[in-house]
Amino acid sequence: MTDQMLHTPDGVRDIYNGECKQKLLLQDKLHDVLMRYGYRDIQTPTFEFFNIFSQEVGTTPSRDLYKFFDKEGNTLVLRPDFTPSIARSAAKYYTSEDMPAKLCYMGNTFINSSAYQGRLKETTQCGAELIGDGSVAADAEILAMVVDSLRSSGLKEFQISVGHARFFQGIAKAAGLTDEQEEELRDLLANKNFLGVEEFAGQLTLSDELKQLMLMLGTFETAAEELSAAEQLAADYPMILSAFRELEELGNYLKLYGIEKYISFELGIISSYHYYTGIIFAGYTFGTGEPVVRGGRYDKLLTYFGKNEPAIGFAIVVDQLMAALSRQKISLSVPEESILLVYRKEHTESAIGKAQKLREQGKIVTMIPALDDKKKEYYINYAMKNHIAKVDFMDEQA
Repeated sequence: MTDQMLHTPDGVRDIYNGECKQKLLLQDKLHDVLMRYGYRDIQTPTFEFFNIFSQEVGTTPSRDLYKFFDKEGNTLVLRPDFTPSIARSAAKYYTSEDMPAKLCYMGNTFINSSAYQGRLKETTQCGAELIGDGSVAADAEILAMVVDSLRSSGLKEFQISVGHARFFQGIAKAAGLTDEQEEELRDLLANKNFLGVEEFAGQLTLSDELKQLMLMLGTFETAAEELSAAEQLAADYPMILSAFRELEELGNYLKLYGIEKYISFELGIISSYHYYTGIIFAGYTFGTGEPVVRGGRYDKLLTYFGKNEPAIGFAIVVDQLMAALSRQKISLSVPEESILLVYRKEHTESAIGKAQKLREQGKIVTMIPALDDKKKEYYINYAMKNHIAKVDFMDEQA
């Protein structure tokens, strides 16, 4: 019991002092980028009805949800993912909108993952959803926001891998894969077992064209010219062909934004979220084995909530990004005048007056009463530990 009074459960942690300041500053920088693209804030509840995240919707498996009951006996869950919640909200509140809805959010998600996976069970996500625009131009805008967001954090080296859900779906359909075979192929791709993909394809009876297309799943990167050449292989497979053409068009848009160097095409990229219908992407950088950002197009998700609208979005996992920044020794900072005001009890009135004037000027002021047994070095060390730029000893001015 004593341990529980002082420690947090597995998968959650306290964030304090300089790290907390850095995280809040990072969140502000990410949010500023979304604002500059014209996205509007939305807040959804921390918990929702269970069916918002059901298997039919294609989100987090039930075993990984934090479930509980309300007084009426309804099953509720802590949100594991923002996208279904925002899809529900958009279907309810944006039914009469003729123009696309551009929404952004910041908040925590909760996934009850196994302890051995070593992942946080509560993480902060910052993301955006573009609802009502099914164009490749919308896909490009979302990727541009991702790149600008990561650059705003201070990252210089990162890569966004982009695939297409219809490529995998088209392969599975054309090859006549059973549910078990499709799941086996998904597992191989999720584990980047590209040799296993080659062996898997060799066990199937496929046309030469379809076999070559399946082998394209097992590569880390596909060049733009390879996409163009592969369209001939996909001539008899409309779903696969449409995926190639959209990725090729997307490549042209990326050049307009000047971000093509951050984007690579990885045809074998898949997601545990089964609601994706178009492009899928994940962003990686040094210092973390997990993606710092994930996203994709989900044109059918809103139909579960009674609204037939295309949509695309992304989520930056702030905690993963923080870990990467720390390991790359990238520190966020802003110029600020922070002052530690040290005063004696007899100078309390003038100290408060001075502190208030400084705060009105936009300065950060921390007041602390002087103690008889403490020397100046004590307060200077305190200021350094708390990242306070200047120490003002009022007793020297009295």
